This record gives sequence, C-alpha cells and structure tokens, in this order.
Amino acid sequence: MRITICAVGRLRAGPEKSLIDDYLTRFERTGRALALGPANIIEVDDRKGGGMSGEAELLRRALPADTLICTLDERGRTLSSPDFADRLAGWRDDGQRDLTFLIGGADGLDPSLRAEADFSLSLGTMVWPHMLVRVMLAEQLYRAANILAGGPYHRA
Repeated sequence: MRITICAVGRLRAGPEKSLIDDYLTRFERTGRALALGPANIIEVDDRKGGGMSGEAELLRRALPADTLICTLDERGRTLSSPDFADRLAGWRDDGQRDLTFLIGGADGLDPSLRAEADFSLSLGTMVWPHMLVRVMLAEQLYRAANILAGGPYHRA
C-alpha cells in the first residue's frame, strides 16, 4: 500500500526535514516486506492567499486517484500506536492500494475537505504545528511498520 503525505506548506532544510526523511526511510525499509510503502510527501503552497478553501482545492488536486483519505485533525479519532498499526494493516489487507494523509495549514483543513475523508486521525487533544505533525506522522508510520513486523522499536 503506497502512502502519500499531502501537506500545506513547504518544509525547508532543517531538523524537521531530517527527522521526516529518517523516519520515512526506516518505514520504507521495514514496511517493504509488509506491503507497506513506499511513502512520499506532496507539498502544496497557497501563495494566492485563498485561505482554507484555497488550500483544500490544492490538496484535492494533489490526491492520487482512488486513494483512501485520512485527515490529520484535532477532532479525529485518537488511536494508540498498536491500534494505528492495526488500522494500516486492515486497510492494506482489504486491498487498499493507496492511502493519503492530509495535513492542513496553520488554520487546519477546510470543513468540506474534512467531510470527504474516509477517516480522521488525531494525534491528541493538543493542537500541534503542522510542520511537527509531519514529523509525528512519519514516526508513527515507522512505529506501525515495526509493530507489524514484530520489531523491538515499540516498547509498550
């Protein structure tokens, strides 16, 4: 199952980008044998100032065809890491070929785009900067693959 992280904003070189690259590389190595991955990031940038609705349109255009859409949203479901791993495995086992995680800009995702999602995931009740959400999602993807592979990374 191919994974796409579709996010508003451009991530420049720095610690967040280094962490994301590291976790996604680990995810791809671990996930390959599990039919998870590859993972890629598509960034959209609303330079015309269209707000959330403008960002939503750019995100829609960037979506792979026939993808399952999972939004990252504070109103979404909060899952434990093992439950997230099970959710990924379930989608894969149900024959889902593409999964896209949507991360909005500073103001979040447009309500119309949230309504189109197949699933909404929350990383907790706190609000996180959208650049850190990318890092946290990349780490959880690697952790999920490691859990499914029976690796030692996740110690619960």
